Amino acid sequence: VQLQACGGGLVQAGGSLRLSCGASGRTFSSGRMGWFRQAPGKEREFVAAIWWNSGSTYYADSVKGRFTISRDNGKNTEYLQMNSLKPEDTAVYYCAANRGAGWNVWGQGTLVTVSS
Repeated sequence: VQLQACGGGLVQAGGSLRLSCGASGRTFSSGRMGWFRQAPGKEREFVAAIWWNSGSTYYADSVKGRFTISRDNGKNTEYLQMNSLKPEDTAVYYCAANRGAGWNVWGQGTLVTVSS
């Protein structure tokens, strides 16, 4: 399976962006999809994830209440709606998949820049 992320860009603080991640190749029927991010000079960190079958979600504390992860099973696509963006949200955002053996499928990343 391959993941393709898009939707990044430049936005002012307080603004919104929606990231998308489409999966091609083998389709998903179970497991989780998620988003991670890596800011300049920092390690990659978890942002949000969604269970493919149930739709259950969980988030990093830093984005709770501002970001919403969702998925469209028919399109094999996940989304990350980001509201009330802050300069500290600036990072390269990666989508990833976990089918039971860890987060071992990664997209190429999309840059989100939030200006103050």
